[in-house]
Amino acid sequence: MSLSHASCSELLLENGLKVRILHEPRLRKAAAFLCVDAGSHDVDPAWPGMAHFLEHLFFLGTERHNGEQALMAYVQRQGGQLNASTRERSTEFFFEVPPTALSGALERLCDMLARPRLSAADQRREREVLHAEFIAWSRDAEAQHQLWLTAPLSSRHPLRAFHAGNRYSLPLGSAEFQEGLLAFHQRFYHASQMTLCLVGPQSPDKLRAVAQRCGQLLPAGTRAPRPLPPPLRDDSGDHPAPSDPRRLNLVFACEGLPEGTAPAIDFLTTWCSNPQPGGLFAELQRRDLVESMQVRLLYHYGGQAVIDFDFKLTAAGGPAAATVGHLCLSWLEFFEALGDWGPLREEYTLLRKRRQLVSSALELARQYIDAAGDPAQLSEPVTRALASVLAQLKAEQLLHPVPLPSGANTPAVQWRLPQRNRFLRPNRRPEQPVADPPAVQYRPSAPNSPHEGELFVRWSAHASRHPGSTRVLDRSLRRLADEARQAGVRLAFNRLGDDWQLRLSGVAEPMPALLEQVAAHFSAPPTEAWRHHEAIPAAPQTPIRELLKRLPEHCLGFYHSSQHDGREQVQPAALQKLWASAGWEALAIGFDGAARSALNNALRRLPGRPGQATPVHYPPLGRHWSTVPGGSGEHALLLFCPAPNGSMGDEAAWRLLGHLSQTAFYQRMRVELQLGYAVFASFRQISGRPGLVFGVQSPGTDPAGILGHIEQFFEQLPRWLTNLGSSAVMSQSQAMAARWSLEELEAPQLGETLWQAHLGGHPGDYLGQLQRALAALRPADVINAAQRLRSADAGWLALATAAAPDERWVPLG
Repeated sequence: MSLSHASCSELLLENGLKVRILHEPRLRKAAAFLCVDAGSHDVDPAWPGMAHFLEHLFFLGTERHNGEQALMAYVQRQGGQLNASTRERSTEFFFEVPPTALSGALERLCDMLARPRLSAADQRREREVLHAEFIAWSRDAEAQHQLWLTAPLSSRHPLRAFHAGNRYSLPLGSAEFQEGLLAFHQRFYHASQMTLCLVGPQSPDKLRAVAQRCGQLLPAGTRAPRPLPPPLRDDSGDHPAPSDPRRLNLVFACEGLPEGTAPAIDFLTTWCSNPQPGGLFAELQRRDLVESMQVRLLYHYGGQAVIDFDFKLTAAGGPAAATVGHLCLSWLEFFEALGDWGPLREEYTLLRKRRQLVSSALELARQYIDAAGDPAQLSEPVTRALASVLAQLKAEQLLHPVPLPSGANTPAVQWRLPQRNRFLRPNRRPEQPVADPPAVQYRPSAPNSPHEGELFVRWSAHASRHPGSTRVLDRSLRRLADEARQAGVRLAFNRLGDDWQLRLSGVAEPMPALLEQVAAHFSAPPTEAWRHHEAIPAAPQTPIRELLKRLPEHCLGFYHSSQHDGREQVQPAALQKLWASAGWEALAIGFDGAARSALNNALRRLPGRPGQATPVHYPPLGRHWSTVPGGSGEHALLLFCPAPNGSMGDEAAWRLLGHLSQTAFYQRMRVELQLGYAVFASFRQISGRPGLVFGVQSPGTDPAGILGHIEQFFEQLPRWLTNLGSSAVMSQSQAMAARWSLEELEAPQLGETLWQAHLGGHPGDYLGQLQRALAALRPADVINAAQRLRSADAGWLALATAAAPDERWVPLG
């Protein structure tokens, strides 16, 4: 199975813009990824944060494209996504939209980079947003850990400098600063300093035409020379104590590396984190030393690289950090000694092609932006770079030295190559048809992606009372999930309310064999799954992310479910008893013929009673408030407003209201009121329950103040919709109806939509009914929905970092 119809080409425009084109017919969306060779380390040290500040200013629009015609509003109106990132030596801008919107979005992107609006008012407003972002960053535990990682580097190296930008590092009233801002833009934001990658289902000729038409909006220029950075290490570095005792970081500082280092690191990461016996990660888990492992390229420029082997340690691994470090260095020596890694190249190519086969347009654009040829192939330059990297991954190159065991305390391991991934090759299928189990519903696959499948399984198991059992089951799948991911399948297992839910998403072919392994692990979890059934402390998150994480449980009335944590004594017999009373149901998308029989065969092996799942129960909502204290000092509020329990027309109106209001909400809360940088509004379904979610995280405005601003927004929303005009509302309604067709939805989105419809009790023709309801909407329907939102007809649920502001709210907890 491969990208048999994909084709990649390159061109150089007259103004110097490098363009890469990838035509992939299976895609439903198109994407652009534009990389500017300039980042935070290219700024004059007098103005730290200038590059990041300029990135923010670009999104305020241009004289030609501003307000509702600016890039962000345009992409959101098309149902797409976009973002940007300022890195050390590059700044990246990327978006994903329907193919028909690619040209319009790229034109706006190129226009805003070439002709940004840099008025004094815009700069003052956006600097406050940047300052709020800086405050959140300075309080974030992971950000502090990143500072600790690089502390031993030379104090002269830009990696040690401050680059985030804040109210004090960006003196807007200084003429020198304004001259520096314009000079930075003129020096780096021209075509010769940029690379553009376009990916989509359009023909190569159409993609090239879009690139040529829009790319010529960028000014020509001369590529700016950039000096090489100073050495990574000297005697000026700091050596603070470790910031997190549950983590071990082996950070290597490498110099003099050739081209090809980034793909070489990807190849290395593939094998050291391989879940099969023989890989480093597999051995560390077998010894019960680590929970997880990640290899990251923290920095790469000018032949320099900082590579971090990040281990999350178990309770047993904390005291044995020296053993973890020794085993990592031992495995790296073994891997270096393999030479040209010939036995692994074929497997690596298969793994990368599987990844490409299920990658979105935006993910493919990111993969191909720096690719010299097919990124699935391990070229000779990459092989040479890998040898150069491995030669420097030695104990003496560690930024944070680890005491290593010696003598009799040195663990001995006979390393070997991991076995091949069993899900990368065709599996046997039943010779005779296998009937559908009573609990399974089948739906056809997305037309353009017949190789992709989606499988959802839900068990009614009183799971909220059994957190220990949930952790055992989750642990039992971790190695299998890694193996599945490499084969192009995302395996996700979680508890939601009283249910356990399993999802397989990606390449359909290996799913029956994978599900058989899931059934075996659930029925008899492997030994390592039972080792630690106590709760593992979760990594600190930003307040708004913590609220989002807790929202589903609150919506289902399980905000007290944590009271059972630590009380359950999990034993195999107790788990079997739990399975005996659990009922399950499933939804499968994209399986027919022999694949359907193979999946039915696997489904029949699942523990529990098929067809006995209880319906999802939604507790009634008034105005309920749940206080979730945050440790960062930031304020946050999340407001869930469920749609009224009514017709498909009500849901369609709620969907369109969420789509129309997201840009206005962002404009009001972030741009005009400057409450903070984390601001969003969206339509969501939680276990089949539709609603609108409004979220704000702010450094200076408390939840009561945030709520007041949201209520004011709700008051003005009906009038804003009226002023928007009937034609604009009707146009968006028709466009949304077209996007929800079977032909337009990508496989993961199709799967999630149909599963949520199933949980909500909707019939099999849900998509058709939704399309018809959207097409039939009138402006008055959406205004009525806004009025019902304002009056909280179906209730409101607020999660916040402080207590309820007044007696209108019923406290939860």
